[in-house]
Amino acid sequence: MTIRWTYAFVDRPAEAFGPACDFWTAVTGTQLSELRGDQGEFVTLLPESGDACVKVQGVMEGPGGAHLDFAVEDVPDFVKEALRVGAGLVAEHEGWAVLRSPAGQLFCAVPWHGESARAPVVRETRLDQVCLDIPPSLYDAEVTFWSALLPEWESLPGSLPEFHVVRPPTGLPIRILLQRLGEERPASAHLDLACTDIETARTAHEALGAMLVHRGTHWRVMRDPTGGTYCLTGRDPHTGGLPV
Repeated sequence: MTIRWTYAFVDRPAEAFGPACDFWTAVTGTQLSELRGDQGEFVTLLPESGDACVKVQGVMEGPGGAHLDFAVEDVPDFVKEALRVGAGLVAEHEGWAVLRSPAGQLFCAVPWHGESARAPVVRETRLDQVCLDIPPSLYDAEVTFWSALLPEWESLPGSLPEFHVVRPPTGLPIRILLQRLGEERPASAHLDLACTDIETARTAHEALGAMLVHRGTHWRVMRDPTGGTYCLTGRDPHTGGLPV
């Protein structure tokens, strides 16, 4: 059950779909594909070269956030294995499925269409991580679940006690970071961008309408023009590694 490709989804309220597309194409150096879905709620962010790994979705309920799509050769086989290790099935569609992790984080199984070439770093930044924000009571179970679902990925403690990294094999574009929250609240997810220089990236994002929310040691919490939060991190955008 090899994962052949991964997509990070920017989920934003349907009424903010246009501004979300404008902002995220600007910061990722991409262009929009044609709209898809019954209500035109899906779009892919197309890089200048390589294969896309980021999409935007307009959601009808809630504030949005982020989620992962796993592209596989055999969707039913992936769904079967996900259910075996603890996922819940949310919805089955023709050729793809929506699932839920034990903590309640949504993710999707979709067909692989030959994606293989990672897009280049753009202006020394790269959107390369989905961070799952997990309440303390469910954190250990969530780490166990993602490690079991993705046995070919490297599962290891992060740089701080509240972090756990699930790192894909070389060539796949999106990593997973699990973060143990300091309070009990529903699980959610946000996007992380690796940056050679956080402050340069912060200034560029603010010029496009983003706002600084919090300064961390090696990260900045930002809010995009639609109100969605994301992070700029000091990881190397070429390797994903932490700064020395």
